[in-house]
Amino acid sequence: MQDPAANVLPRLQPLGFTRTSGPVHLNLTPAELVEQALRRGEGTLTDTGALMADTGKFTGRSPKDRFVVKDASTEESVWWGDINIAFDPAKFEQLQAKMVQYLADKELFVRDAYAGAHPDYQLKLRVVNELAWHNLFCYNMFLRPAEGADTTWTPDFSIICAPGFEADPAVDGTRQSNFAILNFEKKMILIGGTGYAGEMKKGIFGVLNYLLPHEKNTLSMHCSANIGEQGDTAIFFGLSGTGKTTLSADPNRGLIGDDEHGWMPGNAGIFNFEGGCYAKVIDLSQEKEPQIWDAIRFGSIVENTRFVPGTRTVDYNNKEVTENTRTAYPISFIDNAVEPSVGGVPKNIFFLTADAFGVLPPISKLDKSHAMYHFMSGYTAKVAGTEVGITEPQTTFSACFGQVFLPLHPTKYAEMLGKKMEEHDVNVWLINTGWTGGSYGVGSRMKLPYTRAMITAALNGALDDVEFVKHPVFGVEMPVSLAGVPAEILDPRNTWSDKEAYDKTAASLAEKFVHNFQKYADFANEEILAGAPKVAAEAGV
Repeated sequence: MQDPAANVLPRLQPLGFTRTSGPVHLNLTPAELVEQALRRGEGTLTDTGALMADTGKFTGRSPKDRFVVKDASTEESVWWGDINIAFDPAKFEQLQAKMVQYLADKELFVRDAYAGAHPDYQLKLRVVNELAWHNLFCYNMFLRPAEGADTTWTPDFSIICAPGFEADPAVDGTRQSNFAILNFEKKMILIGGTGYAGEMKKGIFGVLNYLLPHEKNTLSMHCSANIGEQGDTAIFFGLSGTGKTTLSADPNRGLIGDDEHGWMPGNAGIFNFEGGCYAKVIDLSQEKEPQIWDAIRFGSIVENTRFVPGTRTVDYNNKEVTENTRTAYPISFIDNAVEPSVGGVPKNIFFLTADAFGVLPPISKLDKSHAMYHFMSGYTAKVAGTEVGITEPQTTFSACFGQVFLPLHPTKYAEMLGKKMEEHDVNVWLINTGWTGGSYGVGSRMKLPYTRAMITAALNGALDDVEFVKHPVFGVEMPVSLAGVPAEILDPRNTWSDKEAYDKTAASLAEKFVHNFQKYADFANEEILAGAPKVAAEAGV
């Protein structure tokens, strides 16, 4: 229902709004927001009841247009550079005033929400949206206050998101007309010139990645998490294409969350930052991803998808707009979701990589040094055909499996992980969901049933008493046997017909690791550096 602007204005005044002549809607329900979005021509209903909307020119985040205000509170703590681009405080004030003026006569959608499923680590949020479907996205992705709860609070962080407002780079200090700017002093995020809803979600993730480690001694993580019937928690790190969503979706385990979590001090365990899921849907099928398929219903959003001609049925194979088609839905739309989204101290951590070079073992155990090193490396590989111009496997490294969201130096997060491993005797596993028997084009992709069997064995303790051998280059521990998995695939060198070619490829990949790590070497401690592959160690890095 519409709330008179006068009743909402006190909530907006701290953001700079002194007047609003357009209609202002406060905390509308999903049904009301869908109704508003359809009325305003922002989207279309699919045959499952989901709202289909387009994000416009930007179909993904724009990392080069993500800024952090550099002031007394952030100057010495933020990891400045290409990831966190410094922004002038005066320019922020100027841009905020211009955005507020732009929105003063617009219809606005305001939402009060939380980030952080554990009450001791929650951020109270206030979001001001120009688009109704963006406000529905925030309803789905952030945590929802209980019905009837008093939300006249002073927010811990606020977002102003106006896709129709474009900056003037020459005047406003931005790179181009779109921007996403974090201001930790003013506790505010400004987003303009882009309709990509994920900027709001990841903006708050960036805030938590700064505040939790910096102020709360809590490790923020870009990972999925699930929990077994006995209460054992597992977390899964992995970049796009490594199988993170597929492998963490286990019908025998409850889903804590699919993307963002915090690991609290002591024995308090972990908690989900979000109240929903934001999943890719390119090539989605009911057979491959039944949970996501069933979650796309009334109240959900599908972004940048297209219909099968002549129908209201989504063609998930259609890449006409982008390969980054997505859906956003509340976590309650997943049958086995755990609510509240909290779990105990993780017993097992999985680093997922799709090694297209066929070098890394399908499963290996990491000691503390190797875990910190691989965590900071955040490795996977792209294969030929995934992007224009890629004709052979290419390495991808993303620190802590989420480099673009890290306001602090990666060593901060890696050292926190190492301390937690030591404190809680956590098992860390490196899982290669990529190639075996050769690199891409020669070998074959690791069979999913084998990968599932390996993860199940790690989870149920079947690997506790198995013999392990050390990989000669990477130093990780490989099991020599595992029920349900052919023994010959456990050591990747055994799967190559040309052993010399394997050795050369392994040495080459090791060199790529050390080359990537050079930018961190001056900040990493000796224990982290001890996890480097053999070639790296010989290189003295």
